Amino acid sequence: MSVTVLIVDDQAPFRTAARAVVEAAHGFAVVGEVDTGEASVAAAGELHPDVVLMDVNLPGMNGLEATREILAASASPRQPLVLILSTYEADQYGSQAADAGASAFIPKSEFSPERLRAAWETARTHAR
Repeated sequence: MSVTVLIVDDQAPFRTAARAVVEAAHGFAVVGEVDTGEASVAAAGELHPDVVLMDVNLPGMNGLEATREILAASASPRQPLVLILSTYEADQYGSQAADAGASAFIPKSEFSPERLRAAWETARTHAR
């Protein structure tokens, strides 16, 4: 069974790149893509992804607020792992991402199948 992933980014080229990264990570599959924070909350509620790849800067509701809402709306054992992805560096948004409940902050320039798998494994290890 694949680890399901929801991609949230307002830039279509990055959604395409993120999809390629997810598809290159063995055992992961994209179940949806959306381009706003509001749409991410709705999609997470409908799709119940295992992982949400969340951009920080989104039109309307930003990625940090969307992360809070997604996690607040999902039942504890089914809460998705939210990974904040941004063009900004961790020192600019890393602590805010953690405060919002995200499991990790990954600069977009460093997002890779290996980073995705490592974040998933780290979160699963801490959940036990």
